[in-house]
Parts: sequence; C-alpha cells; structure tokens
Amino acid sequence: MIPVGKYDSKAVEEKWYDYWMKNNYFHSEVDEREAYTIVIPPPNVTGVLHMGHMLNNTIQDVLIRRARLKGYNACWVPGTDHASIATEAKVVAKLKAEGIDKNSLTREQFLEHAWEWTHKHGGIILEQLKKLGASCDWERTAFTMDDNLSESVIKVFVDLYNKGLIYRGYRMVNWDPEAKTTLSDEEVIYEEKQGNLYYLNYTVEGSDEVLTIATTRPETIMGDTAICVHPDDTRFTHLKGKKAIIPLVNRSIPIIEDEYVDIEFGTGCLKVTPAHDQNDKVLGDKHNLEVIDIFNDDATLNKNGLQYEGKDRFIVRKEIIKDLEAIGALLKTEVHMNKVGTSERTKAVIEPKLSDQWFLKMKDLAQPALDAVLDKEVNLVPEKFVNTYRHWMENVRDWNISRQLWWGHQIPAFFYGDGKEDFVVAETKEAALQLAQEKSGNADLRSEDLTQDPDALDTWFSSWLWPMSVFNGILEPDNEEINYYYPTNDLVTAPEILFFWVARMIIAGYEYRKEKPFTNVYLTGIVRDKQRRKMSKSLGNSPDPLHLIDQYGADGIRVGMLLSSPAGNDLMFDEELCKQGSSFVNKIWNAFKLIKGWEVDSTIDQPAASALAIDWYTAKFQAALAELEDHYSKYRMSDALMTTYKLIWDDFCSWLLEMVKPEFGKPIDKKTYDAILKILEENLKILHPFVPFISEEIWQQIGVRNTDEALIIASWPTMTDIDKELIENFEVAKEVISGIRTVRKEKNISFKDAITLSVLNSGKLTTTFDSVIKKMGNISDLDYVTEKVDGALSFRVKSNEYFIPISGAIDVDEEINKLQEELKYTEGFLKSVQKKLQNERFVNNAPEQVITNERKKEADAEAKIATLKSSLASLQS
Repeated sequence: MIPVGKYDSKAVEEKWYDYWMKNNYFHSEVDEREAYTIVIPPPNVTGVLHMGHMLNNTIQDVLIRRARLKGYNACWVPGTDHASIATEAKVVAKLKAEGIDKNSLTREQFLEHAWEWTHKHGGIILEQLKKLGASCDWERTAFTMDDNLSESVIKVFVDLYNKGLIYRGYRMVNWDPEAKTTLSDEEVIYEEKQGNLYYLNYTVEGSDEVLTIATTRPETIMGDTAICVHPDDTRFTHLKGKKAIIPLVNRSIPIIEDEYVDIEFGTGCLKVTPAHDQNDKVLGDKHNLEVIDIFNDDATLNKNGLQYEGKDRFIVRKEIIKDLEAIGALLKTEVHMNKVGTSERTKAVIEPKLSDQWFLKMKDLAQPALDAVLDKEVNLVPEKFVNTYRHWMENVRDWNISRQLWWGHQIPAFFYGDGKEDFVVAETKEAALQLAQEKSGNADLRSEDLTQDPDALDTWFSSWLWPMSVFNGILEPDNEEINYYYPTNDLVTAPEILFFWVARMIIAGYEYRKEKPFTNVYLTGIVRDKQRRKMSKSLGNSPDPLHLIDQYGADGIRVGMLLSSPAGNDLMFDEELCKQGSSFVNKIWNAFKLIKGWEVDSTIDQPAASALAIDWYTAKFQAALAELEDHYSKYRMSDALMTTYKLIWDDFCSWLLEMVKPEFGKPIDKKTYDAILKILEENLKILHPFVPFISEEIWQQIGVRNTDEALIIASWPTMTDIDKELIENFEVAKEVISGIRTVRKEKNISFKDAITLSVLNSGKLTTTFDSVIKKMGNISDLDYVTEKVDGALSFRVKSNEYFIPISGAIDVDEEINKLQEELKYTEGFLKSVQKKLQNERFVNNAPEQVITNERKKEADAEAKIATLKSSLASLQS
C-alpha cells in the first residue's frame, strides 16, 4: 500500500504509544542480559510539564531507546517527589480558599487533605511525559511517600543517628517566613539587591556623647544586646566598660571590644543582635550576651518588638525610620547594594533564626563522594562542573534536615520528658518506648507518654536515596533487583541540583552500598528564550509544551529541542527549531512515500549506477555509525542528532534516492528496491531514539522483513569496515554533478535534454562514478579526451577540466561578454591578492593560516582564469 497524504503526527503518536504500552515493551525484568538503567529525576508531585522537563526527558528517552536497540535490558524508572514545601503551600492555599485555617486542623486531618490533593494532581506530569514519547517502565512508577520508600527514609535516619552522624542542635538557621520552616544553606539563593544603609546614633549612657552605627536593618534594633568596637581603635578607648542607650527602645547595652570588628569599615561600631545574625551569634556566645528574638515565625514582630508588635518586618522598617528621624537619631541614609538571601522555593527573604533543629554531619560522609568524581569513577558531563563540585564538597557544611512541615516524612524522634535530651530515635513507636524505658530508667513509661517530633524531614533526605530505594535496596539490601539494576548507568539532570541531589545521591550510594549510584551524570543547560532569559511563567516567555506537541508533533519537538542542546550549555529555544524538526519528519515521510510509489520489476537488471550508489551509501552509513558511537560515548547528543540529520536529509534523500530513482513512468529493478528498503530499515534504527513515532510507523508499514515485529525492540546496526576511498571518490563525483547542474542552470539548458560531456583528465581522477555522473547529469555520452574541446563550455573540478558542447543552445555573443566580464573581475581579484602576498611586512607579520588562505585564493583565481580563457577560446574559435 502506498502511503498517501501528509504525515498525521497526532494519529501516529497515539497509535504507537498505545501499541508499545499494550505489548509491554517499556517494562524490564531481571534476566541474563546486561542491564542499562536510568532513574528519572522525580518532578514535584504538584508539577506540570515545562520546557526544562521536555529537554531532560527527551535526552533520557534517546538514551533508553538506543540502549534497547543495543541489546541491553533497558529500565527507565519514573516517579515523583512529594515536595514538602511546594505541596504543603498549595494545600494550605486550597484550605484557605475554603475558609479553613491549617492551624485549626490536627496533623492527621491536614494529611488527609494533602493526600487528596496528591491523588488528584500527582500523576499529571507523568501522563504529560507520555505525550512526548517517554518510554518509562510505568509499572515501576515510584513516589517518595510510598510505604517502602518512606520506611527506607526512616531506617536511614535511625541508622545515621545511631552512628553519631545525626544530631539535634540549637543553631542559627535559615528561616523561610512564608513557608514557616527552616531551609538548608543550599536552598537559599543570594541576590544582589539595592537597599539603604541607615546611620543611627546611640547615646553613651551618662553623657551627651553618641556612637553612630550603620545598619541595613533598623527594625532589628529591638534585638540589640551590645555595641562592639575593635580593642585597638583609639577613637573608642575611653568607652571601655561603658554602656549605650538604644534609640526608641531606651534600653542600655554594653559596649564590648572584639577584634572581629573592622576598624576601617563604616563607623567602626557594630550593633550586635545575636538572635538575628550568624556572626552576631558567635560574638554573643563569646561575650555571654543576652539573646532577644524579636520575630514571630511569619516575620512579624513579637512582643519584644514593642509598639510594632504584629506588624510585618518591612512595614516596621519604614515606620521605625520615620520614628528615629523624629527623635533625631537618624543621622543619614545612603543607597547600598546588599546580598539578600531568598528562599529557593517561595522567594521570600530569609530570616536568620535560632532554633532547635536536626543536622547531619557531612564532612566525613562527603569524602568518598568527592574522591569518586575526582577519580572519574563518576563522570560529570561536561567536565567543567568538576571544579564546582569539588569546591562545594570540600567546603560542605552540616545539612539541616528538619523542616517545620506536616507533609513529608515525620522525624522518628520521640520525647518522653522535659529535658532537651529526653528523647529517643527509633523506627517505630513500639521500639521507641522500649528505648525510652531503658534510657530514663522508668519501666512505667507508656506509649501515650511519648510525643513524636512534629517536624518532617527535608524532601532531599528522601530523594538522595532514590537510585536505591526504587529497587528497595535500603530495606532489602541484597534483593535480586538492586543487585541487578544498581549501580545505574546514566543520570540526566540540571546543574542547579548538582548539590541538592546529585552529590547527596553519590554520598548515600557509598554509605549504603559502598559503590557509586551511577556512572555518568549528563548535566543539561537551562532552556532560555532568544533574549537569553530563563523561561518562566512569570515572564510569560515559556510556551506550553503540550501545545507545541499538538502543533509540531512529538518527534518534531524532540528534534527541535536537541538541535541546539550541548551538555551543560544553555539552549536558546526558538519555535523555528520545532518547525525545522517538523520539516525533518516530513522529509522522512516523503522519502518513504517516494520509495513505496515505485513500481518494481523483477525481470530487469540492476543498473551499474544503482549498484554503485548503494555501495557508496553503505560506506557513508558506516562512517556515520562510527561518528554516532563517538558522539554518544561523549554525550554529545546534539552532535549525534546532527550526524543522523545530515545522513538522512543530505545523503539518503538528496543523493541516494535521486541516484537510484527510475526514469519517470518506468519501474525499478527488484534488487535495487530491496536494497533500498534494507537501507531504510537501517536508517530507521538510528533515527528511532530521536523520532520514535514516525520511525515505528514506517517500520511497520514496510512490513516485518526479519524477526523484529517492532522497531522499538529491533537490533542496532552492526558496524563494519568503512570504505573511505569510495566516500572520497564520490565527493569528487558530487562536484562534477554540481558543475553540470550549474552550467545547465546558468545557460538555461533544460535538465530534460541529454547532453554530452568530455573530460580532460589531467588530475588522473577516478572514473568509478562515471555511471552515476551520467545518470545524475543526464549525460548521453561521457568520453575522455587528451586536449581541450573547442566550441564548448567548461568547468573545473580539482585539476580536471570538463567540456559541454554548446551546440547552438546558447547565445554565443552574450556568453562571450559574460565570460569576458567575469575574467576581468577575476584578474583584478588575483592582482589584489598577489599585491598582498608581495608585501613583505604582511607576509612576515600575518598568522601562518592567513598566509595559507591567501595563497589558496591565489591558486583558485589562477585556475578559474585558465578555465575562463579556455572557454572564451572555444567560443571565439
């Protein structure tokens, strides 16, 4: 059956995805083959598909589909992350819209709402990935709050606590006042913002003297507990042991001395607010200063905020400046650039806050993971990220793993008394009770006497176990699947979570399996618009991926995304790339339609030109296959696609099919036709990872010619020796054919009219492709001559000269005029080049490559002049 009409991407994509799913081609079970495993970077359960997901998952699908074709037992595990902060925020907002305050609910009631939200929205993004063609093993879909994954998290927490690596401490932490939870250092984004520097006067107690303090946060003066000066600063020696009065607050605080203060910076006086600054806390501990917390959890001021109690910190900043100015305590205000920490999730400005939190000691845990990357046991692609990784790992700080949230894994710590150390850590409440009875010496303790820590664990504390927990490798460390699928092969993710997730997975891998979790980490770039802006909903510059798929087809989008996506470098997305991808898909389809439209005759012999063309393309295909192996091995996905793209578009469609195409209205010989179908099948195999839908459609329409009923489970082409000489010789033939076509076009000689061609073979070039040249140039007679042909047009290829008799087909006088003009221009050009080369100063100072280029221009011009003169002589004779 001959395919008709335009390619219908919607119908084809739905048909073949359903077919793949129905036949369970995506599913993997342990068998005798070598495993190839990818675990998906689990998107937030609340998320929807965006352009970054499109790029990331297209790359993963290319890798997994190629692995299947290469004969591996390919397993791509999908799943979602419970995303504590993001999900809880959405649930709280939903409840608020319904008139329900989270604080009016019990934890259990709130979790019912959270699970309801998750069940309703949780699978959206995974369903959207199917539209892209993602061939995940959907039977293995995991969720970080699944029972076995949750048990794994709790087991690891207890284990690390028992090893002395997890501890509870009262520390200065990053507080997100919008999410009302603490954050790890890595979840704080520092942004340069313009603010003000306020100079405030504090009166020295018992005198009229004032000390001027410069601060960016005047609202925190209610938490001041000292003023600090440098002990060697002679300006303040006389104030030793004295006190100062905080303006408005009218509370006296000590003037202390410490070398921490920079004499040269600002006024030389530093206000010390231990509750709200990490460095001030260090000073406070050193000098036994009082700690006064002035903020509520939502960054409004508490009772220590005096008349500003209940007001937001930024509102208070404006009001307190007016009040300070009114009493004459504001000396001046200056514009000041300052680095402000913001929450990676909510974008709220972070508050330093003293709090009891849980921490994981990282220094010793990080060392094996650092060595793994430096020793290339784990490869980061591109390598430029190795130094970044090393810097972070060498300077790693303890990980704050507790969050003041209800949605997530509740910390398995159980309190039984009033003291700070009156707690135990256990996987279950029953085990905790036994430990509490032993630790307290109180055998009468009951289960109801235990109170579990209300905090949840940082979401990353579950996802750092992902490559192990999806195969149940924590709960059953010697099970068949973890031993077969782990370590995984490739991880494809974004550089911004190199520390959040990648580094921590490597740490967990070495801690719990004594080996790496994956071999290669392919770090994609950020998808940006043409103006280099990161795509985001807020900017309105991010297209809807599903709309793009609907418009250009999934295959077209995949090609468009990968055409310009080198590893680690940002992708400048342009919808024109999707159009180009769609055009490529249509090109493949039209080539198939052309082949299927040929009438086949088994009685006619194979033309020499067709046999030669097939041999050439076979060699060209093998060269491309070698290139592909190299590109894939180096994760140059864009280059791998471009090699495939050029092979199919240029070599297969533009050259091979034209070389073997039968004359109009005539049949093609069966030997050539069968060879073309076999070549098409091989093409489809290397196309399949990039354009899975159209490649499967054509494969199925060709019909099963071997044991593979579906392309998705076919075998990758076999590499053989490459006939480089044949490839090189055809490059010469292409130049000859192009020369013939140029002459025909310029002289308006119809391509339907046969012409003769004479060759002065001065360069002793091969005659291998003469039969192809004759067919492609519509040459009735090709002969080799020993001298130039008079009365003919000519062109040169290398040192050979080719003559086409004009036979009255052109206006001789007009052609002579054209050639004379072109000769005059070329001779002028040659003189300018020679003048440059005769300039000793230029020759002695110009780079060698520049000189080489100029000499090539000279040689080319001289050859062209010789050809033009020869053509003129022929026409004038």
